[in-house]
Amino acid sequence: MPRPSQQLHPARQPATPRAAATVLLLRDSPAGLEVLMTRRSAKASFVPGAFVFPGGGLDAADVHCHDICQRRAGQHAAALTEAVAAIRESFEELGVLLARHADGSWASQADVEAMDRRGDFVAQCRARGLTLAASDLHVLARWVTDRDLPKRFDVPFLVAPMPPQQQPVADESEQFEPVWVRPAEALARHQAGTFFMIFPTIRTLEHLQHLATVEAVLQACAKTEAPLFTSCPRAGLMGGREARYMEHDPPFGELALVCPDGQIVHPLDWQCDTPVPLLKNVWRLTAPNPGVMTGPGTNSYGVGDASTGFVIIDPGPADAEHLAKLWRTAGGDIRAIVCTHSHPDHSPGAAPLQAMCANKPPILGLPSASTARAASAFTPDRALQNNELLTLIPKGLEADLIHKNSHTLQVIHTPGHAANHLCLVLLEDGLLFSGDHILNGSTTVIDPPDGNMTNYLASLDVLLQYCAAQQLKFILPAHGYVMGGPGNEAQTTITRLKTHRLQREAKVMQAMQTQPHGSLEDWLAVVYDDVPTRMWPVAKRSLMAHVERLQALGGSSHDAPF
Repeated sequence: MPRPSQQLHPARQPATPRAAATVLLLRDSPAGLEVLMTRRSAKASFVPGAFVFPGGGLDAADVHCHDICQRRAGQHAAALTEAVAAIRESFEELGVLLARHADGSWASQADVEAMDRRGDFVAQCRARGLTLAASDLHVLARWVTDRDLPKRFDVPFLVAPMPPQQQPVADESEQFEPVWVRPAEALARHQAGTFFMIFPTIRTLEHLQHLATVEAVLQACAKTEAPLFTSCPRAGLMGGREARYMEHDPPFGELALVCPDGQIVHPLDWQCDTPVPLLKNVWRLTAPNPGVMTGPGTNSYGVGDASTGFVIIDPGPADAEHLAKLWRTAGGDIRAIVCTHSHPDHSPGAAPLQAMCANKPPILGLPSASTARAASAFTPDRALQNNELLTLIPKGLEADLIHKNSHTLQVIHTPGHAANHLCLVLLEDGLLFSGDHILNGSTTVIDPPDGNMTNYLASLDVLLQYCAAQQLKFILPAHGYVMGGPGNEAQTTITRLKTHRLQREAKVMQAMQTQPHGSLEDWLAVVYDDVPTRMWPVAKRSLMAHVERLQALGGSSHDAPF
């Protein structure tokens, strides 16, 4: 984890989430699946005026009525309590009673009208011989309220069929205007500004809109007692306004690094004019070379501080303005320039940046191999050895303060994307600078002969081992936002990337076996059928790398058509 001394913002303790539960009541209609929503009071202390699903906090009494609940075999006690709370809240707020009689029939509208919605819910159910239909409630999602909010909840979003012959009636105190609405319609109305919803509600409806019927929803949720997804969103600034993101969204890892306690201060807009601080000792300046292959542009990183000087990682193309900004941000005190590899969007800026510096910092990296394209020719001042350490230490620093105040980059040779590719680890803060080996939002191209798929996969294994051994938590790629988090997110990212590559390779093998005399173009259309055709010329390079690897492994005897 990053050292607390390097965090940009003072630590703050987020509020402790309170246990709660909510339920999405569903029905089928001629227009499609509908969900019951209701508008919260304009005076509510939490999301006033928003359209929500019924629900609320767990009561102490909810745990003491398991004996009148219908229960699935795999439904553990905590889940049962949450189901009880959701059933009770839907009754109190909307007069919907998820309960059954002894003969299995649903509670009727007459049962609802005979009960006092402000009275003892469990006692009334017992008196009428009703059992709570907890077994009919399945968990769709679990949301933990964002860290920045003063009032937070830990909430399962449950789903259940609407009992037949019951009519929702709002309590006109906490909830108003019950409405049946299709998920896509609710989202469209929110977009138009006529149906205010908060982030978890929106994202849940986005997931739900892809399921056509109540039965489809229940079947999807019944496959496991675990939620289909769990999220505690993070927020940053996009265009000067708050924007929230889930764990799979590209900016999430960067927000976890820069604002671990949920501070909403970090700008996420891509721009090339101003360096973006990530920690006190790490900043990023994106080169003005956006494109299909570079995304928002090539990320140049500065590591160090005013007392140690800086190492510049990947100075990028030879763009005079970009290099001048790197030099100014480092205060002219650049101790070394490291290129993760020699591709033309990474290394050409090294020599002109060096020329700008009075102390002429060394250009470090690995020389390009004979297999590199002409535009990727690169010869560093010194070749970096595998596991070599590059350390920035303030002058006169006492030995016992070195770890606290120094910045040490460890070199890891990672051939694959290019024969001379390397990554760097900032040891004191658990950061992996991944170059093009791991990208945010896309997979890197492996372009033979300089690119090699077998080497690439082996290098992923090496990085995975480093993450585990060195407790690396965040990945800083050459293109895209920071990835990772305080848990095992960095390792999960690498594992998922390797799995994706191997799944793609399985499609390659199947295509080659199905069309043993096919061409690369024949296989391309099958293997990359999930990729836009405009990207096929690029994908063809990685296809070649997979074919080369399979032939080397003996997976196909087909002669390569290149």
